[in-house]
Amino acid sequence: MARYRGPVEKIERRFGVSLNLKGERRLAGKSALEKRPYGPGQHGQRRKKVSEYGLQLNEKQKAKFMYGVSEKQFRALFVEAKRKAGNTGTNLITLIEQRLDNVVYRMGFASTRRFARQLTTHGHVLVDGKKLDIPSYRVKPGQKIEIKEASKTNNQVVRAIELTNQTGLAPWVDIDAEKVYGIFTRLPERDEVVIPVEERLIVELYSK
Repeated sequence: MARYRGPVEKIERRFGVSLNLKGERRLAGKSALEKRPYGPGQHGQRRKKVSEYGLQLNEKQKAKFMYGVSEKQFRALFVEAKRKAGNTGTNLITLIEQRLDNVVYRMGFASTRRFARQLTTHGHVLVDGKKLDIPSYRVKPGQKIEIKEASKTNNQVVRAIELTNQTGLAPWVDIDAEKVYGIFTRLPERDEVVIPVEERLIVELYSK
C-alpha cells in the first residue's frame, strides 16, 4: 500500500485522537480535531458500533499513520517483534521507535514525523558523522544524530527546536539544541512512549 499523502487532519478526526500529524497547529491548539472533535464528512457526528475486528484494525491504522510506515514495513516489524523474546507488542513499539525518522522527530529537530522523514530522505541528517538518507534505518543506543551544518539554520528546523524545547523531549535522547545534534542514549521503556495506540489489539489482529 502506498504511503498516505492526503489531508492528515481528516485522519485524526476519523480516529478521534491526535496522532501528531500536524506540528505547529497542534502545539498552538489550532488543530482541526480540537475545533471539530468528530469524524469528517456528512455523517461524522453519528455514533458507529465498531466490531472487535474493527477495533483491532483501527489500532493498526493509527500506528501506521502516526509513524508514517507502509503496510509492508509494519508487518515486517511485527514479524521481527514476534521472533524476539519478551512481549510482542512492546517489542513492536520499541522497534518502530528506533526508526531514524522517528528519532529525528523525538529529538525535536522536526515538528512532525513527516517532516523528519523529508529531512532524512533529502540528505540533511548525519548518523555518527555520515549522511544517511534511509528513514527506516534502525538507530542503535549510543549513536549520534545530527542535522548537517548547512541545514541547521533551516527555518522549519529552528522553529521545531523552539516548539519542542517548550513541550519537553523523550527521556531516551540527549540533545544539544544549539549545535543541533543528539545522542540516542538507550531503548525506551514502554511506559515512556506515550502514544494513543493499544498494541495488544494489533498483536491480536496479526495473530489471527
